[in-house]
Amino acid sequence: MGRIDVERVPYEDYSNRQLIAVPLAILAVAIGVLALAYLLTGTPVALGFDFTGGTSIQFTADDASADDIRGQLSGFETESVRSIGFESDYEVETQLEQTAEMESVIEQEYGDDAIQSVETRSAQFGSDTQREALLGVAIAFVGMSVLVAVIFRSLVPSLAVVASAFSDIVVPLALMRVFGIELSLGAVAALLMIIGYSVDSDILLNNHILKRHGEFYESAYRAMRTGVSMTLTSLSAMITMAVVSRLLGIPLLDDVALILTFGLATDLLNTYMLNISLLRWYKYEGVKR
Repeated sequence: MGRIDVERVPYEDYSNRQLIAVPLAILAVAIGVLALAYLLTGTPVALGFDFTGGTSIQFTADDASADDIRGQLSGFETESVRSIGFESDYEVETQLEQTAEMESVIEQEYGDDAIQSVETRSAQFGSDTQREALLGVAIAFVGMSVLVAVIFRSLVPSLAVVASAFSDIVVPLALMRVFGIELSLGAVAALLMIIGYSVDSDILLNNHILKRHGEFYESAYRAMRTGVSMTLTSLSAMITMAVVSRLLGIPLLDDVALILTFGLATDLLNTYMLNISLLRWYKYEGVKR
């Protein structure tokens, strides 16, 4: 399998301020979106069933659409109604923990054997799960920061990697809010994978520029040929997974693939604009101070 042909970017034609402006502007907008969402709803990202608790009912509804089901269950408080698996399989999520009446309506409309499963989760359990998931992401981020500091032992290169990884997390979170993707355990797993992708590409770039012989722009181009090829390959895989999951009605995989797509696209921007501008400043100006 041949390597993707990566065009050489004329970084010499752009100042560090020009390179850094775009990713920082996008990061600022993302933080603004999350802050506004927090002020309006109390949470920066919409929380899914895993973190809010409630009840999830999966059932078969032949010859019915999601809108039909919403109409039939309009007398109940439902968080979401979506198709899963095959076209006739649906999942209803509600904050209610006692759903006997809702189940009765579903059975009356679609048959006594329509309901496939009912899962109830207390709000306290959801809150505990949310706290543990956030702690896991925080530990992963701190661990990544410590590892980067140990590898490079210099402030600016280490901060470049950490700043890039931070943006790679914040921008997808903002896009999740914009596109209505709920934060679930699967979404948390995707965010953890984004941290791994981000550190991988940033360390590759830093190593080529700081620890290998050669002129700055040539070293950056060598790193880009490998890093961009890896990221574009992963992006292609994630986009394919998102399309297939959407067609087959597998919402968890669809959400994970979309979040990873957001993160990988953001990582391209941050690695080869934000990170490289900080490294260029460090190599040509910072080390002289």
